Amino acid sequence: MTKRNLLLEIGLEEMPARFIPDSINQLASKVENWFHTNSIGFQGISVFSTPRRLALLVRNVEERQEDREEEAKGPAKKIALDENGNWTKASIGFTRGHGMSVDDIYFKEINGIEYVHVKKFIKGQDTSHLLAELKAIITGLSFPKNMRWANLDLRYIRPIKWLVAMFGHEIIPFEIAGVRTGNTTRGHRFLGKEEIELSAPEEYEEALLRQYVVADAQKRKETILAQLKKIGDENDWVIPMDQVLLEEVNNLVEYPTALSGRFEEEFLEIPSEVLITSMKEHQRYFPVKSQQGELLPRFITVRNGDDHHIEKVARGNEKVLRARLADAAFFYKEDQKMEIKAALEKLKNIVYHEEIGTIAEKSDRVRKLVALIAERLNFAPEIVSTADRAAEISKFDLVSQMVYEFPELQGIMGEKYALQKGESRDVAIAINEHYMPRNADDSIPGSLAGALVAIADKLDTIVAFFSLGIIPSGSQDPYALRRQAAGIVQTLSEKQWGIPVESLVGLALSLVSQAGISKRSEEEIYYDLIQFFKLRLKHMLQERSIRYDLIDAVLGGEIGTVLSVVDKAAALQDASGREDFKENIEAFSRVLNIASKKEVHGEIEPDRFENTYEQMLYKKYLELGKKAEEGMDTAAYYQMLADIKPEINAYFEHTMVMAENPDVRENRLNQMAALAVLIMKLGKLNEIVVK
Repeated sequence: MTKRNLLLEIGLEEMPARFIPDSINQLASKVENWFHTNSIGFQGISVFSTPRRLALLVRNVEERQEDREEEAKGPAKKIALDENGNWTKASIGFTRGHGMSVDDIYFKEINGIEYVHVKKFIKGQDTSHLLAELKAIITGLSFPKNMRWANLDLRYIRPIKWLVAMFGHEIIPFEIAGVRTGNTTRGHRFLGKEEIELSAPEEYEEALLRQYVVADAQKRKETILAQLKKIGDENDWVIPMDQVLLEEVNNLVEYPTALSGRFEEEFLEIPSEVLITSMKEHQRYFPVKSQQGELLPRFITVRNGDDHHIEKVARGNEKVLRARLADAAFFYKEDQKMEIKAALEKLKNIVYHEEIGTIAEKSDRVRKLVALIAERLNFAPEIVSTADRAAEISKFDLVSQMVYEFPELQGIMGEKYALQKGESRDVAIAINEHYMPRNADDSIPGSLAGALVAIADKLDTIVAFFSLGIIPSGSQDPYALRRQAAGIVQTLSEKQWGIPVESLVGLALSLVSQAGISKRSEEEIYYDLIQFFKLRLKHMLQERSIRYDLIDAVLGGEIGTVLSVVDKAAALQDASGREDFKENIEAFSRVLNIASKKEVHGEIEPDRFENTYEQMLYKKYLELGKKAEEGMDTAAYYQMLADIKPEINAYFEHTMVMAENPDVRENRLNQMAALAVLIMKLGKLNEIVVK
């Protein structure tokens, strides 16, 4: 069977750089699934993307679908046949609907019931007759933001300007938003031809390169990196590589040419964080450092074009950056006049959220929460004092002109301004650290005071919004509550703090309720918060490759401390590889299952034991309880539980828990319940799937 290449290109107005990677991956995934669903063979897919195009080259596509045989399920046998064994209208209609007759019927049992089945042969169609269906894939792409243009109903990331759809030399005909498919693409907006006619799909990449478009995003990125390295080596510079910035720059250009520029040394008096932020966030420039790690008055940018008149381009970029840095210098100078006390007064008039209150009120709650958490963890007075002051002034830099202009510098400028105003170094560091981790790749606060304030601030935010009923759902999380909860979990884990999550939630909820913020009952809020943190812990354990059923088990009851959750999951994961794991879990599960039959449990009365098996299990229970109170390694605790398996099995073999005598039954249920409490210290082990 002959094969052809397929080219699909969506030409657009310039797309936002941050949306391009997901968009091209989505297109590739949908097209690949379409080929698989339609049983059309192909060798592979190459992806291409620039600010103005999303394109795929599907190589060696089969000319026809594969012939296939499908099994169709019909009515149950009792409906398909009447009392005399004749075919009913239901069975006749079913076979006719599939182009077959009752002679083709056979029966197949599913879950104990026989159903009518037929097998039908489906001859593969020509691929060219099906490819117009790709139109639905193009129009069905989803984007974070859409727009509508002219008088068209289609909402899309940007207006569609041209479409290329070729199967070999053949054009696949369809139309979207008034644009018909063809074999004509477009080169670089300024350097290339307006129209490039393609005679075959495999010409695509090379034809665009001749017209100053590097269509392969990976090759474009490699080109940028090579150019940056060349400039760095020639000048003995170090260019710190920010992968996020590199990705964005790569998706801003079609034909990259890196160049360097400079700015006045006097601007180096501004904190380097400000200079770097101004270059990266506002201008998409790469900062430059010396071999000793000092910021130099230089920058590198990437032009969307060739090196023609490159010096003039450099001067233009220098002019733009100079204006930016002049503004930053002015803001920094003006902020020197700010006093912390006056800044805190301003926070009393800045609303954090209309139903939660001002930033000053939030800071006051955080300060109280810091004290409560520190008390539970028995921190030294000097740590508590540092954390208290940091919590009190943690948000003062929000009223600075620098943070107003560069919001991403909150905390960073707070640390610098606090030091300038005479605060201790420990307090200043904690102000910066209380925003950490800022993202999934960031580290937790290094200091105890910083970690205290970080947890309290994030926890107050989460609890306040949950109290209003603002809870993340699906992809909607406008206040980044998931990220903040993950930060709390990460910090508790790495700091190995022995405070239960339930206690933390209770402390924060009490303060939020006292502030009159809550719109729901405390029971509802508390339940939702615990489930929310369980999901964050579940995600953390999944990243550590813990089995899904073991995760469900350790999170089946109370959470406890994050450290204990991790330890229990690791211990069970390790134990799950042993030969006796299945038998151990089955024994524990019998106890847990029967203990669940009674909601309220009383004390065990040994005098009511009727056999030695009850007494033997009770003795083991007492020994285990004593060890549990003394505290021990989780893995060792699991082994102690495993060691009483013989007593559990012997008990069930010779003892009827649900005895006829109500007093005996009550006592045996109490014994099961007491033992279940000790088993549940490892988790709801009857959730574990054993084979």
